[in-house]
Amino acid sequence: MKRQHLVFISALIFAFAFSAFAQTAQPTPPQNNAEDDEVIKIDSRLVVVPVSVLDRNGQPVLGLKAQDFRILEENKPQEIAQVSDAEKVPLEIALLLDISASTDAMFQFEQETAAKFLQEVMRPEDRATIFSIGANPVLIQARDTAEKSAASIKSIQPTKSFTAFYDSVFAAADYLQKNAPQGRRKVVVVISDGEDTNSERIRNSIQNGYKNLGKKIDTIDSKSLYQLTVKSRNEASLREQNRVLQTLQNADSVFYSINPAGNSYQLNQGSVFGQSNLQKFAGETGGTAFLPKLLPIDLKDQSQNSQNFRKNAETLVTIFRQLANELRAQYLVQYYSDGDFPNNKYVKINVGLNNPNQLRVRARQGYFVKN
Repeated sequence: MKRQHLVFISALIFAFAFSAFAQTAQPTPPQNNAEDDEVIKIDSRLVVVPVSVLDRNGQPVLGLKAQDFRILEENKPQEIAQVSDAEKVPLEIALLLDISASTDAMFQFEQETAAKFLQEVMRPEDRATIFSIGANPVLIQARDTAEKSAASIKSIQPTKSFTAFYDSVFAAADYLQKNAPQGRRKVVVVISDGEDTNSERIRNSIQNGYKNLGKKIDTIDSKSLYQLTVKSRNEASLREQNRVLQTLQNADSVFYSINPAGNSYQLNQGSVFGQSNLQKFAGETGGTAFLPKLLPIDLKDQSQNSQNFRKNAETLVTIFRQLANELRAQYLVQYYSDGDFPNNKYVKINVGLNNPNQLRVRARQGYFVKN
């Protein structure tokens, strides 16, 4: 966003005295009357930074003011224009629930816990949007209250389909950018392992790899074909990772995730890359990628399954409670940047406290310039 500052400078005799400003200002034509003022317009960019502050016990730190924060943009100190705390800024949540075959047997409890989380963290002025992550992103419910959002989550049915993870996160961030009112805190909460098997650009990349083989595809062995498929998928995934991250940043949204796969994500490369997706999106936007240590619930011993299920349920409740704490500790810090950056450049920022005192700060790591 841009704001134009009106800078009034007395024009006395020599209009050329302002030539030093010629590249960054647009003066009005000089007036014959020496008592008239000359207007110089200087462009600047409003940068919105959601910031969570927690103490050493993970509890929200409230009551901080603008003078408590510091912001560096490309290592240059910035003057903070405004700080709004969570109690005064409405919340917009886009919650995405993975319904594909990559989800596990705890799906129903994930639904119930997510629904309860919305009811506990949302206030009457807050709004939630619900998406499912399956073969394609599906908008289950547009912006609505906690009560209606909780009911929508509970109505979602799991499938044995593919996973369009990138397309779904992109759709959610894009929805927030276009539909959430300005000045609100925007959050994307994803319950998924982060794996993608069906986003449009992933499919196209794999198909193009096959097409480039031409007639050779009829003679290539299965191992080589598999390696080609993995190579095409991985290259496309890195491009998609960057595309989705830029959309999250442009929406001024914070990304949080809960990976139901737990420690089992380490079993294959796809799962490892999926978790890296979640960590990158969370780290760059100032959120958290929760990786619970869930216990197996498909053992032959049904008694052990019941015990593990109960422990897993307690773990998920704890994670959602921690997520709620982070949202309650989230400030909206704003400053005006007059940095001369080209369009789409990624500008690095660093947010901290003037008196850290063992407090933990989570904030976005940068933004993409939109001229």
